[in-house]
Amino acid sequence: MALKTSAVPFAGTAEQEARLKEIIAEHKDDPGALMPILQKAQEIYGYLPIEVQTIIAEEMDIPLEKVYGVVTFYAQFTTNPKGKYKISVCLGTACYVKGSGDIYNKLQERLGVESGGITPDGKFSLDACRCIGACGLAPVLTVNEDVYGRLTVDDVDKILAKYN
Repeated sequence: MALKTSAVPFAGTAEQEARLKEIIAEHKDDPGALMPILQKAQEIYGYLPIEVQTIIAEEMDIPLEKVYGVVTFYAQFTTNPKGKYKISVCLGTACYVKGSGDIYNKLQERLGVESGGITPDGKFSLDACRCIGACGLAPVLTVNEDVYGRLTVDDVDKILAKYN
């Protein structure tokens, strides 16, 4: 099993680790504790890198493979950090037929990242989503809470420039 590593090195703090271990200690004997512990861990760190998964596995005395399996199975968890500016491109049907795939490809090229990736400076992360409920504005992308609609590939550079 090959683990993907992030372009941004793990930078967890002692305070984060202490909080995580405290949560694990409070819940590790509860049935089904792994899911809520993973959810709290993601709240603490913003994502679940292998370093955090290892702490959870060791503290709960369960195999790392079990933790990794749960993390990679559920879409609510991410193993990649998110950038200061989280870009999400809708690849749902309405957006896709109007060109969101091309917009997504252009963003990957401009940012130099793949799907789920983050730029080395931690500024931008890029993800795809299935529908954000703005089909009338297709194609659509979001940058954090900002929504951009009726886009073309030519709009990509202008949008990125707003966040530089």
